[in-house]
Amino acid sequence: MLRTALRAGALAALACHSFLGAPLALAGPGDYVHTPIVEEGEREIDFKAGTAKSRDGTRETQYSLGLGLGVNSWWSTEFYAKWHKEPGTSTGFDAWEWENKFQFTETGKYPVDVGFLLEIERPKDRSEGYEYRWGPLLQADITTSLQANLNLLFQKHFDSSEPSPAELGYQWQLKYRWQPALEYGLQGFGNLGHWDHWESSSKQEHIVGPALFGRVTVGNHQAVKYNAGLLFGVTDGSPRHTFRLQLEYEF
Repeated sequence: MLRTALRAGALAALACHSFLGAPLALAGPGDYVHTPIVEEGEREIDFKAGTAKSRDGTRETQYSLGLGLGVNSWWSTEFYAKWHKEPGTSTGFDAWEWENKFQFTETGKYPVDVGFLLEIERPKDRSEGYEYRWGPLLQADITTSLQANLNLLFQKHFDSSEPSPAELGYQWQLKYRWQPALEYGLQGFGNLGHWDHWESSSKQEHIVGPALFGRVTVGNHQAVKYNAGLLFGVTDGSPRHTFRLQLEYEF
């Protein structure tokens, strides 16, 4: 499994590297922390929403609705429709997105579970070309009850009207497993700027705050998972605060 998954991830990375070139739409308030774990045969309907209030008082909102499948023990795939509301505009359809996750290591076999993310987005505005996001997904159990995640993700457009370098972002999460229906922890997201030439610290985007998680069984092989976070900006380049929510129906 590991060899096949590594090969698939490497091919995905090469595909991304071959098509770089244009303006970046940074991860928005509807983003969420990806985990490297793939559940074979699992189907899900995934709803995500987020809203961010900027420092000038304006607000940005995002929604998405997806359908996903755990194809095998090392690959899951999901298709999303996304909507976006920028300040001063009404909510409208924004993009199609195809998300692929590859699990490189057997769950729990090594100190760190390792995966790889590849997302391809086709914005409604064709001048933006195609957006790629890719990078490693890391997860580790610090104790029997405390789980940590760290993802380093590159993001770039190709075939767009305004070329620009790839940018580097990150996601992290600490989660305390209290009980299946209610877990709690912290989440953080950020963008450092161009991957090889970071922005000054005041212009970088960093948000962090408390989060809740849970899974509730609702039937035979059916469950509802949720996670939600209230995140606060820690630099001048960050939103003042962001609320994000994800709901998944697994069947």
